[in-house]
Amino acid sequence: MGIVFFSVNFFDSSRDLDEEILKKIIDLAVLAPSAFNLQPWEIIAVRSPEAKQRLYDAALKQPKILAAPVTLIMVGDKDAYTEANDAWWYMRDVGTPDDKIRGSIEFARNVLYNTELKRNNFAVRNTSFLYMSLMYAAKYYGVESHAMIGFEEDKIKKEFNIPDNKVVVLLICLGYFDESKTLYPRLKHRGYEEIVRVV
Repeated sequence: MGIVFFSVNFFDSSRDLDEEILKKIIDLAVLAPSAFNLQPWEIIAVRSPEAKQRLYDAALKQPKILAAPVTLIMVGDKDAYTEANDAWWYMRDVGTPDDKIRGSIEFARNVLYNTELKRNNFAVRNTSFLYMSLMYAAKYYGVESHAMIGFEEDKIKKEFNIPDNKVVVLLICLGYFDESKTLYPRLKHRGYEEIVRVV
């Protein structure tokens, strides 16, 4: 059946997540696609007790944040479509001429991301690709995860010095299941017949 996900609500606070494993998870996950390969994301890895407490207070006091060895704050950059992002020029590595790269930059600025809503969607959608990739990568390395959208973005941005041109997309707790606990039963997931409309 392949990889099966459960959102792990209970993390073993006695087990740390090795820094090298975390690096491997992230280095595998960043192979996720993004528009123009612009990679408009960054990650704040919350590990210290002090930082966990600040995040806990800004994320509706969810206990898993204190128990998990690390929680990742997934941040999307609404301005990453501009020429200031040197990822545009990675296209040179595969032979794309500069005039075509500049044409893509102009198209992004004038058509694709020419409103605040489009810029926000650009950051959120692309960072979401990385987010799901992280969950698969974590599972590959034997690490459990919990996806979180319950938080107060303004408080997280203030606590972790995240500027206005960036958006807190999601949080993801990583660690190991507390075997003394019982996972909640899996609820029904709708399948192909219920969600697919073929046209």
